[in-house]
Amino acid sequence: MWADIPVPGSTRGRLVEASLRAFERDGYRNASVSGVAADAGVTTGALYHHFGSKLGLYAYVRGDLEKRLVERIAGAAESHGGSGPAALRAALLVAFDAAVRFGVPRIVGEADPSSTAQESDAPTGPDPVEHALRPLVGAGLEPAARMLTAAWRAALLSVADGEDPDRVRRSLGSVLPSPGGAGDP
Repeated sequence: MWADIPVPGSTRGRLVEASLRAFERDGYRNASVSGVAADAGVTTGALYHHFGSKLGLYAYVRGDLEKRLVERIAGAAESHGGSGPAALRAALLVAFDAAVRFGVPRIVGEADPSSTAQESDAPTGPDPVEHALRPLVGAGLEPAARMLTAAWRAALLSVADGEDPDRVRRSLGSVLPSPGGAGDP
């Protein structure tokens, strides 16, 4: 595990930092390998050496961010009973707040390019956010996890496109299950 964490200031660490800026500003499709490398102060060869491709770098960055968000989803859900409407609402709002606070709403809001056949032939797994929400929605309602994940990602893209985060959060809250009178987390 520790070998996978880039040392700040190292070539790998600078590439991760530069890619966070580029992918958030431009999105995956419009970010360029040469731009990321130049911002990191390295050659494109260094990017390919450490990550194999632009998609490999993106997958690394997004995977790390989604892991952190899923941890917050689990914690928020647990603090609100572990399942049901209150847990689901808390989980999504806490994850929304974290993505906004981390400054990465576009990265985690946009469609994952590794999940589209035209971008990659690599096998993909389930959406980690959707997977984290499935146990919270209740038996027989598992498709709701996909729908709520889509609403959450759309809300993040609204913030990335310049909408006021507080207004978007209220809008997201309006489509989430009611916690039965409890306030937002």
